[in-house]
Amino acid sequence: MAKTIFITGASRGFGKLWAAALLEKGHNVIATARDLGTLNDLVKQYGTRILPLQLDVNNREADFAAIARATQHFGSIDVLINNAGYGLFGSIEETSEQQAREQIETNFFGLLWLTQAVLPVMRKQGYGHIIQVSSILGLVTVPVLGLYNASKFAVEGLSETLAQEVKGFGIHVTLVEPNQFATDWNSASAVVTTPMPEYDGARAWLQAAASPDTIGIPEATVPAILQLIDSDNPPLRLLLGKQGQPWATQVYESRFAEWDAWKETSLAAHGK
Repeated sequence: MAKTIFITGASRGFGKLWAAALLEKGHNVIATARDLGTLNDLVKQYGTRILPLQLDVNNREADFAAIARATQHFGSIDVLINNAGYGLFGSIEETSEQQAREQIETNFFGLLWLTQAVLPVMRKQGYGHIIQVSSILGLVTVPVLGLYNASKFAVEGLSETLAQEVKGFGIHVTLVEPNQFATDWNSASAVVTTPMPEYDGARAWLQAAASPDTIGIPEATVPAILQLIDSDNPPLRLLLGKQGQPWATQVYESRFAEWDAWKETSLAAHGK
């Protein structure tokens, strides 16, 4: 059955790829981008089944207006995919106030505003699916991506809470957590701090960790997203790629071991 899907950050990367796949599958798509010219090919191919909207997700008023326009145009919004975001590369000490605020503004607050905007629509319908594009770096961390890590950890906490709040309304929430894929996330769309030589070692570690074998093929995510859209009982979390699950498992096992090692101290701190 055809659904109406609102997806942000559709100018390139996962957003453009998924929007095209959803249209090809027969769904209606509201695709947002800062530059509408990036969507001309989809408009030419799919006509009235795509509604392109110019949108800066950081603008809360514009986010609410975009959801209202989409709802008026198609009559409903079945799925919201909060995909807009970018990577900020640099150590925490190197990061300027403006860079830090802009990273959280886009990756977290933009997602929050659109989530808030679509909730009344989905509550009235009695159904809906909110898909938050997080990252494996919302579960584990690496150096030189501290603000990006923080933004995705915030998305995880917000969305897990949201899932509990809206389950009685027939609304599902899913966190999509990709490992690294061969998009322009770490190149054209990235922001890089002014480097300090003291952190050259951390940068070298990150570069060495990103070997070709660890980087996924973006097109391979399409079947998983289509399956997620079609699911009547979607998961709260969906890891994408072969690196994420073993990495997260290793990190959490280490956390469990550390908690156990300090268990007596923790229990004593309760006071009774």
